[in-house]
Amino acid sequence: MDSSQPDAKPVQAAPKRPTMLRRLLSHHEIATLLLLLHAPVDAHAKPEIPMLQEAGLVETIGAEAGTPRIRLTEHGNAILRGLGVR
Repeated sequence: MDSSQPDAKPVQAAPKRPTMLRRLLSHHEIATLLLLLHAPVDAHAKPEIPMLQEAGLVETIGAEAGTPRIRLTEHGNAILRGLGVR
């Protein structure tokens, strides 16, 4: 090692932009988003709801009868706009 050269500092890569989704949506999940486009549904109506909640595409809202309902978030709406639906 040559001591006459200054220490080289590692070059940092530009930070990655955060992405909304870390995986592709299944056709069942896309169908559920389309269903939610028109109206909230019962929280237990579709088995895809937990994965969509984890991805931040749907959220739970209260209902008058006490049964939780699910609706699209802004991110869920953005997915549908990206697909040309809205």
